[in-house]
Amino acid sequence: MARICDRFIEEVKQRYPYEPEFLQTVEEVLTSIEPVLQAHPEYVESGIIDRLLEPERIISFRVPWVDDQGKPHVNRGYRVQFNSALGPYKGGLRFAPNVYPGILKFLGFEQIFKNSLTGLPIGGGKGGADFDPNGKSDAEIMRFCQSFVTELYKYVGPNEDDPAGDLGVGGREIGYIMGQYKRLTNQYDGTFSGKGTENGGLAGRTEATGYGIVFFAREMLKHYGDTLEGKTVVISGFGNVAWGTAQKLEQLGAKVIAFSGPDGYILDEDGVLGEKVDYFLDLRNSGKNICAPYAEKFPGAKFFPGEKPWGVKADLYIPCAMQNDVHLEHAKQIVANGCKYYVEGANMPTTNEAVEYLQKHGVAVGPAKAANAGGVACSCLEMSQNAQHIVFTPEDVFAQLEGIMVNIFKQIEDACKQYDLGDNFVAGANIAGFDRVAKAMKWQGFV
Repeated sequence: MARICDRFIEEVKQRYPYEPEFLQTVEEVLTSIEPVLQAHPEYVESGIIDRLLEPERIISFRVPWVDDQGKPHVNRGYRVQFNSALGPYKGGLRFAPNVYPGILKFLGFEQIFKNSLTGLPIGGGKGGADFDPNGKSDAEIMRFCQSFVTELYKYVGPNEDDPAGDLGVGGREIGYIMGQYKRLTNQYDGTFSGKGTENGGLAGRTEATGYGIVFFAREMLKHYGDTLEGKTVVISGFGNVAWGTAQKLEQLGAKVIAFSGPDGYILDEDGVLGEKVDYFLDLRNSGKNICAPYAEKFPGAKFFPGEKPWGVKADLYIPCAMQNDVHLEHAKQIVANGCKYYVEGANMPTTNEAVEYLQKHGVAVGPAKAANAGGVACSCLEMSQNAQHIVFTPEDVFAQLEGIMVNIFKQIEDACKQYDLGDNFVAGANIAGFDRVAKAMKWQGFV
């Protein structure tokens, strides 16, 4: 018997055949929520799915800027304002050469459900530009950011759209963006989050996504009567997310033994602990996108150029790099290693086929839209801090973050029980996130 979701998936494939990342997330989400659509035909009849699959608006614009040699360049900038049923659009800005509308639609669509799971009043959006900050001077990045927001500022605001950072956009970039926004609007209104603490940013925001991932992993292991204490962990990436993840894992008694970058991976069987975790920041700030220097600094570590770390035997795997970093062949390695737990730290880091393989072979999968929601949750806390003109302490932030992540896993458990999903946390997260958005859209009428 045909599933309700099949029609919508096929329509999206026909409309957007050249946006594979968006098609991937649509198929994953809609397939998961099929039991909800069967139980609530009014969601289909009232056009909620049709509306959910189309962004409320997409803004695209050119970004002209001049490099340090006086040469002009033109990049493309975008903002996908996907769904505002739960509140102002909220989602990061990504600066990377591969940015195009399909990637931003995938990220924005995921953001809808991720933001919903936090329980906070924020809708879903995403934006960015096909600009590569690597190898650029501070002055070039500043000029680019100023040009970018000179167009974007017309479409954002504290009660409309509150962008944050993402890949290629950290506190430095948000600072330049915020400064130009303030100059253009004469408003210090906290529209952009991910700022430095001197600019009204949130203490602990840099660690937030990684900390949230580990809090989620702790709850997932607790579901099985297990703990993080003594567990060996493999992660990918060495940016802020990986750094925060490694730091919190160490605090809770686990040990990262491998991490990766674009140039290969590091195996450190003694553990990425103490000053080694701090070195993540040096790698992140080097702008070189390489992890090989780690092995030079810490001789006990081994560097494997051009390889991914998924063949390293561990108790827990946490991909924290890019989308679709883990393919079916990597999933087979992870299963062969006897792994029980897999928690997604990056946005959609695993292909649908790889997720399915892991689940079929008894690996518990913590989905990205739940596990890495701590970042956007703390972005919302930053919005709250700015709106109230107060300052949260790191202790305030981490206590609220931990409570949010615990509640996210509980929502997933409840959804799994309600729809008899077993331990399919991927489907449980999609259902829990969708349910809140669908109810809001239903009560707001056909708009």
